[in-house]
Amino acid sequence: MNDINPYPPGDYASSAAALAILGAIILISVVIWLAIYVVMAIALMTFFRKVGVKPWIAWVPFYNTWVWLEVGGQRGWLVLLSIVPYAGIVTTVFLYIGMYRTGLAFRKPGAFLVLGIFLPFVWAFILGSRAEVYEPQLITAAGYPPPLAGYGSVVPNYANAEQPAPGYGGQPPTP
Repeated sequence: MNDINPYPPGDYASSAAALAILGAIILISVVIWLAIYVVMAIALMTFFRKVGVKPWIAWVPFYNTWVWLEVGGQRGWLVLLSIVPYAGIVTTVFLYIGMYRTGLAFRKPGAFLVLGIFLPFVWAFILGSRAEVYEPQLITAAGYPPPLAGYGSVVPNYANAEQPAPGYGGQPPTP
């Protein structure tokens, strides 16, 4: 047998080059993932602030999706299905249903959900903007259950932002 080895023993240049390329690909992937995470967290912060949820929750993985599902009237525990291979599709479907219902509370047409499916951070930025008005009673008026978190929720929830008492205005009374 006459095996010809194109890489003589001790020639590690090709291995080092392949390892450098692999390292660069991993580094670029991590940077892109972090950028997407930060943009989505900022978008969810604006959205959560608008709907009456504590904004810091947007930075906590899995819990932000849990609360996002609850704002849409879905059960938050459905996010746990995303840990199971292929069951994350169920979580995604229920998140889209919740996004549709949340869009109703902002008086958005059903077609607005398409934006939420393909660009969820843009969807959240638009709904969290100052120009938008959140009316959670429109969800129940459409025949759907009320949100489970935020303004309009009928169940006490840790995620709900603290609200001043009616007529209080957030300032202590002056003697």
